[in-house]
This record gives sequence, structure tokens and C-alpha cells, in this order.
Amino acid sequence: MAVVATSWPGSTVFPSVYQAGLAALRDVFGLEIVEFPSTRFTPEYAGAHPAERAADLNRAFADPDIQAIVAVIGGDDSVRILADVDAELAAAHPKVLLGYSDTATQLFWLAQSGLVTFNGPAVMAGLAQIGSQPGLEQHIRSLLFDPVPAFEYQPYDYWLGDRPDWAIQDGTEEGDQYPNPGWTWLQGSAPRAGRLTGGCIEVLEMMKGTEWWPSPQFFTDRILFLETSEDKPSPGQVGYWLRNYGAQGILNRINGLVIGRPRGYSPQEKAELDRVIVQHLTEWGATDIPVLSGADFGHTDPQWVLPHNVLAELDPAGNRFRLLEPAVS
Repeated sequence: MAVVATSWPGSTVFPSVYQAGLAALRDVFGLEIVEFPSTRFTPEYAGAHPAERAADLNRAFADPDIQAIVAVIGGDDSVRILADVDAELAAAHPKVLLGYSDTATQLFWLAQSGLVTFNGPAVMAGLAQIGSQPGLEQHIRSLLFDPVPAFEYQPYDYWLGDRPDWAIQDGTEEGDQYPNPGWTWLQGSAPRAGRLTGGCIEVLEMMKGTEWWPSPQFFTDRILFLETSEDKPSPGQVGYWLRNYGAQGILNRINGLVIGRPRGYSPQEKAELDRVIVQHLTEWGATDIPVLSGADFGHTDPQWVLPHNVLAELDPAGNRFRLLEPAVS
């Protein structure tokens, strides 16, 4: 497995957290780790050299000995590397690409070339803390190591609050544990299927209007998954972004919507977010599609692995969210 820092190189800022993540990959999953040069960049160097970060990703896809690639962590500027990411090369050498948050730029862009890419834990955020997340190891194995013909998502029994400051711990510690109330169906009754796509909504905003943002037709019959970051945009701001999706003709093309558990929201803010989502779907006539809210992915732990381009089904009446085919061969 290649490890790359296509966004913020937190590996050089909090090296103990980074090493904890590498240890999890080696000790828990038995992987041979290949650290690419970007993992040794300082934030200043990484910011000045986006093309070198893209070059690491290209080299990882081209290397026949590499079977999977995982991001160190997210950040806020990986849209700057897309001009130098070779999508044709990646499509010719398909392999697992795993990460979330700012890594969504690469996951979403390469998915448009037909690749199955994976929204899920990163080295420093999720994998380093795997020992404190019961169920996560088996979940990852079920998606990436031991594929089954169909996979049914289940809510974890718990969710975790903010981690202690990485400056005062080794990176393996998690925040307080809370009972997971589970997901909520906001609308829909009949089951609908579609190929998954999506990501962190703030990161996708950076791609709108660029050559890496697809036409509305790309979203036809898709199940779209969206989540908010630690920046905690207000429900109203999320609504404005969704209104743009409606104006583009996206909301009335998709077959379903899955919303990740928002980080830092109070119960009242979560309820308002759910209300705003339904409001904006109604504005564009998308009142019959299933909408699942409070799902286990995004910027709180533990999180699911969601594969772009894999056929999935939302079934409100049966209370089911499942993949209808394996994500890896």
C-alpha cells in the first residue's frame, strides 16, 4: 500500500500520529507500506509544490507493485493538484484509493473516469485510532479484503466526540463515546438503486465551475452521499449549496441521497439541517427519492467506507442501505 500526502502533510507536523497510522496498517492489516516522497514534505513545501504531490499519486498508480493507495490526511487545497493528476493513467492501472475530506477531489475526479475509489478513513484520521473503534477493522476487511456479493451497511453502536489534541497525545486516543441513535429516513418509501458518488460538500464546492466538475448527466440515477467537515457550515449554508445542485439539474436526476453525521452540531442544528435538506429537495421536485440522514461517515468516528461507482440501494421501508455488488475483485 502506497501512502501519499496529496493535501496537508500532517505526517511531518504530528509524526507520532502518522506513525500510529502506519503501525495500524502493518500490524492490524498486515500490509507492506511504501511511503512516497510527499509524506516527508513540510506544509510550506507542499503548499509551494502541488505538482509534486500529484506526481506521487501518478507514480503510485503506475507502480505495478502497489495494490492500494491511502492518503495521510485531508487538508484544504488538493483541488490545486488536479491539473497534474493523470486520470487516464489511473484508469489504466485501477487500484484502491482511500481517503476522505480534502481527498474527495481525487476520489470524485478519478471516479468520473470509471474508477472505483473509496471514501473512508485516512492514515492519521481514523486508521491511527482503529484500536479505539470497535467494529472498524471488520468493516474495512468486509469492503476491501474479503468482498461479498452484497454488503449491508449497519450503524455502529456508538460514535466518538472530538479527539484530544494531537500535540498532547500519540494519536491513538479518541474522544468521548456516545450511544449512536442510528440513522433517520427523511423521505421516500420505495427502494431505489444507483451508483454511489459524493464526498465532503465543502470540498466539492471547490470543484464546481472547474473542468473537473462533471456535467449534470453524470449524476443521473446516482445515489449521492454528502457530509460536512469540522468547519461546521451552518444548515443554511448547506441549503445554499444544495440549491446550487438543484439549479444545475442534479437533485432531480439522482435516485437517492445519504447525509453523513455532522460534526459539532447540536441536536437542534441536526434537526434544522434535516429540515433544510428536505426543503431544498422539495424546491426542485425531488420529493420521491429516499433520503438517509445521520449515516456513519464523514468527520466523526467510526466511519464507513463508501465506494464511488458501486451499485447501491436505499430501501426506506426495509430500513436498508446496501451495496448490490462487491467493491473490489
